[in-house]
Parts: sequence; C-alpha cells; structure tokens
Amino acid sequence: MDVIIYYLIGINIVAFVVYGLDKLLAKLRSWRVPEFWLLILVAAGGSVGAYLAMQLFRHKTLHWKFRLGVPLLFVLQAALVMYLRK
Repeated sequence: MDVIIYYLIGINIVAFVVYGLDKLLAKLRSWRVPEFWLLILVAAGGSVGAYLAMQLFRHKTLHWKFRLGVPLLFVLQAALVMYLRK
C-alpha cells in the first residue's frame, strides 16, 4: 500500500506542475501541452493535482472534458483506493 501512496503523491505533483506549466505557456502564446497528455495524467491518478491546478491557475475550467472529467475520475480513483485498502 505504501507504494501506491507514494505513486499517487508523485503523479499528483507531476499533474499539478504540468497543468501550471501549460497555463504559463498559454499566457506566453508558446508551445502547449496537448490536452490528451493532460487527461492522461488525470487518468493515471493525478486527478487531485490536476483539479487543484485548474482552480489555482484558472486553467481548463471552461472545457467540459476537464470540468466534468477530472472530478469524475477523482471519485472513481478514490473508490478504487478505498477498495484496495480493505
């Protein structure tokens, strides 16, 4: 179980940083992180980091894929973690 916790901490830090970087790149009108990879980070377990970054940086909050998908994946991931803890 410790490995799972460390993994989730790491992937959420990565998701937070990548979402923040994408917002910065958007402001600079530079190369962007494709939405596919942002969603892959969420699907890989980074839903908390992605959601926090979305709120803090006001990034991707108007896109339905992110506004609905990130919280939905969080609920599914939380349920999976609770199931695995048994």
